[in-house]
Amino acid sequence: MGTHEAVTARDAVFTPDAPRPSLRVRRELLIGLGLFALYALVTRLPEGGRTATARAHGEAIFNLEKSLHLDVELSLNGWLADQSVLRVLANYEYAITYIASALALLIWLFIRHPERYRTARNAFILLNLGGLATFALYPVMPPRLMPDLGFVDTVMQGRTWGSWGSPLVEHADKFAAVPSLHMGWTLWVGVELARVSARRWVQVLNAVHVLVTLYVILATANHYILDAVIAVPYVFVAVYAAERIARPAPARAEGPDAFFLAVETPEAPQQAGGVIMLDSSRKDVGRADLVRVIQERLGGLPRFRQRLVRRGRWRRPVWRDHGPVDWEWHVAERHVDGMRGLRAAVAELQSQTLPLDRPPWRMVVLKGAEPGRTAVVYLMHHVVADGVGIVAQAVYLMDPPPEPFTGRLPRRPFRKALATVVGLSQLAVDVAPPDRLPSSGTSERRYSTMHLPLATVRDVGRRYGARVTDVVLCAVAGALSRVVSEDAGRPATCRVAVPLMMRPPGSAMVGNHTTAVMVDLPIGKMPEPDRLALISKRSRVLRSGTRAQAAWTVMWQAGRLMPVPLHARFARVAYSGRFLQGTVSSLPGPDKMLRLAGAPLTAVYPIVPLAPGAPFAIAGLGVDRELCFGLSLDPGLADDADALMDAVHDVIEELRDEPE
Repeated sequence: MGTHEAVTARDAVFTPDAPRPSLRVRRELLIGLGLFALYALVTRLPEGGRTATARAHGEAIFNLEKSLHLDVELSLNGWLADQSVLRVLANYEYAITYIASALALLIWLFIRHPERYRTARNAFILLNLGGLATFALYPVMPPRLMPDLGFVDTVMQGRTWGSWGSPLVEHADKFAAVPSLHMGWTLWVGVELARVSARRWVQVLNAVHVLVTLYVILATANHYILDAVIAVPYVFVAVYAAERIARPAPARAEGPDAFFLAVETPEAPQQAGGVIMLDSSRKDVGRADLVRVIQERLGGLPRFRQRLVRRGRWRRPVWRDHGPVDWEWHVAERHVDGMRGLRAAVAELQSQTLPLDRPPWRMVVLKGAEPGRTAVVYLMHHVVADGVGIVAQAVYLMDPPPEPFTGRLPRRPFRKALATVVGLSQLAVDVAPPDRLPSSGTSERRYSTMHLPLATVRDVGRRYGARVTDVVLCAVAGALSRVVSEDAGRPATCRVAVPLMMRPPGSAMVGNHTTAVMVDLPIGKMPEPDRLALISKRSRVLRSGTRAQAAWTVMWQAGRLMPVPLHARFARVAYSGRFLQGTVSSLPGPDKMLRLAGAPLTAVYPIVPLAPGAPFAIAGLGVDRELCFGLSLDPGLADDADALMDAVHDVIEELRDEPE
């Protein structure tokens, strides 16, 4: 609705929080060539001094195996040497299959599992780098090059063309025995197949390949059994290190997110959310049902299981896993006495700051608000996400599940740059309002709800040549003029912040992508059509986009460039009663009927936090052709939130019924 018609809550879900990586064939080929070049350097090491050293190392390993009664190579090699067909097959198996299986796995991961490919490739690189370093520093002569110990070189005996030791690969490193990369590669393939949960028969086939490879490297006298054993820790270390490298650093609370940490005070808690009304006439919904739904989808909601960890005065806090969710605290259930009791319960919850020593969200099931209805109060700290992101996370818990965004986003860097320059010049001449609305300066809140047909608001807008947002702004201004008297300190003008979403469709659910444009509302006594005409004229700043783009650039760049303490001070000055007296927001709602825990959703009333020093915040959200309003109020402005909300309704009705 209004300024947000281009972005729905379902658009915000999903691109997932971890996007698919961008992979390029050319880069991967260059990495492979670089690895081969390193191997080539090792093979170019002078053999003179290495031969005697490699011989000594080979004999030492052989003698160690004899002392441990592990020297099975001689018997296996002697039997295979007499088998003309099997000998040739074993030679080719030694030369080909370990390479083929590794390449096949890399190609398959690249195409089918790009999210795992980089980690697997990095493990493969580390495994080979470890092997190459060992080949260079600890050369070992393989058994087949020591015939005096009784070993037969099956490759030379069978003149197997193309196999290791044959003239085709005579420049290969002859002393690359420890570790056995044949075993290392095949074991690495098995690990990666298990990591991506490959089909059982594929993993069984690879296990057979590992056993066959073990037999072949011993029977062809290319390796000692200890060479194969030593390959195991090489694989373990390579995979472990690659996964440590791939493990993402803890997500920081970026500047726009930390903004709401900085401005929060005990008197101005910064949690947002909504009151979700469910039709429970056919299916009752209780706390246990809600816990079950969240548990089932917890994997896709990282902030539901993470908490903020502060890292000192000069560093941004980061998100870290908290451990088991305290379901008793995060999901509660209460009984209320009608809608008035519901509104009182919401006001009480709003006045309480969400603790940051646990995941900053909470849900409370309220029974008794209306017959056949169950209410779910959903609160999340503003540091997690903006209004659209918070709505999107609620939608993620509902059915049907959201679909990925598949559209393409326009790229207009020059237009954005020009809009930023123009907007900065406009913001520079804006003057802070001289007057303020009365407020108590405490955390005490009043809360009210109201809904009316969205068609009614649109009809009023069409009738007066205004937009839905203009009609809502006019209704709020008219309500303030009626409920807040001049004797109570009502000024002639009230500056409100109108949040605008800078979140592109398809973005992740977390993070704040919101800016705000200031609009001065006339709240003195005047005919409502005149008020609407004046507001419609003033609200053109919402549609030009220049102030919004400039404000977003300032907010984002301030978070990036300013030291943390200075940015916090900037936030507390910019987001305060000095520059605004209220918030009027329109949030995109779900574009189809949804169910939560099997119960149909009938309405969602937004919960918007008050800016420090600003005594009211109101938001509208479209649900099933209804416009649902939620009003949060400082009792210092008006003790009766219902009276102010009724006045909002009355202004819209008057505009609708005004004779033409």
